[in-house]
Amino acid sequence: MLLDTVALMDDLPDKGLQRGQVGTVVELLARGAFEVEFNDNDGRAYAMVALRADQLMVLHHQPVAQEQA
Repeated sequence: MLLDTVALMDDLPDKGLQRGQVGTVVELLARGAFEVEFNDNDGRAYAMVALRADQLMVLHHQPVAQEQA
């Protein structure tokens, strides 16, 4: 999951983050825990938060390869 693009599944008002914000997994902290960096459109980080896997949705940019019959 390292370097995966993820979307936040929960609002985190204490961190200034809301559901749907997109970040990048930058570190594996423990089993099921990740450090996620959130950046603005200019690439500047505005939040770095430790999150559980159930707080994240992995985003996919390419279709899943289908097996040929």
